[in-house]
Amino acid sequence: MDSETRTTTVAERIALALKRHGVEVIFGQSLPSAVILAAENIGIRQVSYRQENMGGAMADGYARRSGKVGIVAAQNGPAAALLVAPLAEALKASVPVVALVQDVERDQTDRNAFQDLDHISLFQSCTKWVRRLSVEERVEDYVDAAFTAATSGRAGPAALLLPADLLRSADVASSKARRKNLGHWPLDRPRPADNDLDIAAQAIAAARAPVVIAGGGVHASGAASQLRMLQDEGSLPVFTTNMGKGAVDEWHPLSAGVLASLVGPKSLGRHTVDMVREADLVVLVGTRTNQNGTDSWRQYHPDAVIVHIDADPQEVGRNYEAIRLVGDARETLAGLRERIQLCDLHLRAGSREALSERIRACWENFNTDRQVFYGSDASPLRPERVMAELQNIIGENTTVVADASYSSMWVLGQLRVASEKTRIITPRGLAGLGWGVPLAIGAKVAAPHSDVVALVGDGGFAHSWAELETLVRMQIPITIIVLNNGILGFQRDAETVKFGKYTTACHFAEVDHVKIAQACGCEAVRVSHTRELEAQMKKVRGRNVPLLIEVVTDPEAHPAISLFAQMDSAA
Repeated sequence: MDSETRTTTVAERIALALKRHGVEVIFGQSLPSAVILAAENIGIRQVSYRQENMGGAMADGYARRSGKVGIVAAQNGPAAALLVAPLAEALKASVPVVALVQDVERDQTDRNAFQDLDHISLFQSCTKWVRRLSVEERVEDYVDAAFTAATSGRAGPAALLLPADLLRSADVASSKARRKNLGHWPLDRPRPADNDLDIAAQAIAAARAPVVIAGGGVHASGAASQLRMLQDEGSLPVFTTNMGKGAVDEWHPLSAGVLASLVGPKSLGRHTVDMVREADLVVLVGTRTNQNGTDSWRQYHPDAVIVHIDADPQEVGRNYEAIRLVGDARETLAGLRERIQLCDLHLRAGSREALSERIRACWENFNTDRQVFYGSDASPLRPERVMAELQNIIGENTTVVADASYSSMWVLGQLRVASEKTRIITPRGLAGLGWGVPLAIGAKVAAPHSDVVALVGDGGFAHSWAELETLVRMQIPITIIVLNNGILGFQRDAETVKFGKYTTACHFAEVDHVKIAQACGCEAVRVSHTRELEAQMKKVRGRNVPLLIEVVTDPEAHPAISLFAQMDSAA
């Protein structure tokens, strides 16, 4: 019996369409109930969040880790409004999420029905595509359109509004069944014309001091292997943006780590940034050239030739006039490699040894600079010391998820990653505080055999405490490391730099995060000395129940970002 004769309602038709697109998980909270019930009936699992903001971030983390579309579901009105922030993150970070949002019944629209809202206007600013399904005959057309919008071109979120009465309506099969699976990304893999690739290849081969800046688009496209081969074949030094971390082996002689705004004292970028400033050609791969990724657009020489590879034609040349290579990063890099191998690479090969030595010295100087904190046994602990212990246990089976603000900067600036299989996930689209835990939940659901560690500050963790219950109830065994310094660190430090003082919101009352976790049934421990930290970090691998490690950290510690460089230099 085919799908047309098995279904009786529109909700069941939607569930089957989701199944066709490979959907295995919906992050929801029962509503739209008709769809969730139909989905669960055919084997699609619901991971039920405690708050919609967190559910949207879970779907985001799932998509980043799985290579599939993340699905979040919510009720109309206030629940839908709470999806705006995570969908905006997904939009900026180019992550495919489809939101299934219940709407009021069709004949109740614009009558002040309970929790009625103009959801189309609500979502237009934070999605690539938003539509309301209005007729029974168009179910699969609209579901497919949502998935196509989310996964094609530059990936991003889509929202499909589902009137409650329509979901209960009798299913009306379309005249022609749809059969394609559109639930993977990128959906399409276009590549630039050979002539454009030739121009870029010749410019790279002839450059005196070229560099590559790899962004999150490398991970989104699965382009890491192509980039690594280009790095070797072209003898090209590779830096990454925050979201690009791990795109190349950071132990490779031509890998210079994350740059972005991490250029303050005791940072790797302090030693490597001159390589980018001196470059006469910069190859940008899958990056939006945003403010944080370029340290306020001041790292590239004004006369440098820019080669920009990106799936979004509007991003290419947005901030820097460029040789345009519009296309999928994996296919474009493969094509560029083909054309570069036809060029004279003697200039590139001749500079390799000196480049490798310069990069080696940068890493060595960085390790010497940070040792005062990285190897410190002081109490309260330095976050760098926590990163040193985390470095000891990460491998190809590890996913490290950081919250926004300082948590991201500690992970990006202190860890050194050898394989693209070691995933580093940070909310750098809008960098909303509080998304570390839900992103980690989504990542673990996507990759259940991966050891998932979430690094969060006490400020950010306060946004997501309730999801500890989700972890326990849904049996999702991630490890949460809470860096508890009792303050909103970035806010305090940024206000101090800019105004010489900070507001009363920056300090918190003392909170016992261990008791909060234990109240939810989650194993938890408080750490204040390095010997305790070493013992607890060994528990990260192979966990089958969630764990919270609260680490009492130095409130004076902050990452080496450019905003604080002058203050740190004077210290």
